[in-house]
Amino acid sequence: MREKSRPEHTSSSPPDSLPEPPSLSVIERVRETNYTVLQKTSLLPWDDPRIGPRLAAGTRATLKLELLQVTGTFKARGALTVVRGLDREALARGVTAVSAGNHAVAVAFAASVSGTRATVVMPKTANAARVELATAYGASVVLAEDVHAAFAEVERLQREEGLTFVHPFDGPGTILGTATLGAEWMEQAPDMEAVIVPIGGGGLMAGVASAIHQISPTCRIYGVEPEGADLMSRSFAAGGPVQGPPPSTIADSLAPPFTLPYSTGLCRRFVDAIVTVTDDQLCEAMFLLFQTVRLAVEPAGAAAAAALLGPLRETLAGKRVGVLVCGANIDAESFARDVERGERSRE
Repeated sequence: MREKSRPEHTSSSPPDSLPEPPSLSVIERVRETNYTVLQKTSLLPWDDPRIGPRLAAGTRATLKLELLQVTGTFKARGALTVVRGLDREALARGVTAVSAGNHAVAVAFAASVSGTRATVVMPKTANAARVELATAYGASVVLAEDVHAAFAEVERLQREEGLTFVHPFDGPGTILGTATLGAEWMEQAPDMEAVIVPIGGGGLMAGVASAIHQISPTCRIYGVEPEGADLMSRSFAAGGPVQGPPPSTIADSLAPPFTLPYSTGLCRRFVDAIVTVTDDQLCEAMFLLFQTVRLAVEPAGAAAAAALLGPLRETLAGKRVGVLVCGANIDAESFARDVERGERSRE
């Protein structure tokens, strides 16, 4: 296990150099507005007798079921907040996004309920189930050769068609949307002593941590990344955003090509530590979530559970822990393959 703790502030990185989070009053206002089309996702105690022996003594884990959110992931929160914040002229032109899948689906949904059109760009390697879902929500889907070609195409759409780019993990609107998840979670479980949140580009964690820290400063906030896509850990070590090497993980929705200042800065400000998990650990957590609570999740959706059962097991011994299950957009064939791998890894 490699763990990257929140860096101590130095003269080159004073506290006031890091970005300010959205205020709780603004988060609450957006939250109430978004509830007209989004779900308040439920909690589920993870107390199956097959899980108990895997946890340290006294640990009480509760799953936050964000996989039940509209579009199947948390991404709808940020995308809807951004699209609803556009003026009439921007809505008339339309929106665009680049994504391996979940963000594309979320932007397609946000456009469909906001009276605008979406053109989303996805790499050819994107999961077919996510391409199908984005199309079902009414988006025009453009398949690009790779992530670099995808970003180039989005830039062309902005330049030539005037489409507004909805960023997958950075920017005030995106983080404000994910902050509504943190506020909702604390309202449901105000006695949590720690939370575990998956990290890709950092947009989910930046928002969740911003809200949770303001509501409950003593609640410990842990991030988890795949070993083969540990860009936020690298960003902590570097003291700011980094460009990453090609990712190597089955959790493609936790594998951005780079990190960016706003989301990285908020993570550096509020996250207590980041741990990494292997693909085998992700698959095992997928298997256990399916076996014990009948949740069919994608690899990213199992990351927080994998961290609790693995690198954070002793750290969180005896604590009341919230575990975010963030998404479930995966096709049946891939799910079966990953779950079988997870079952084998336990032998």
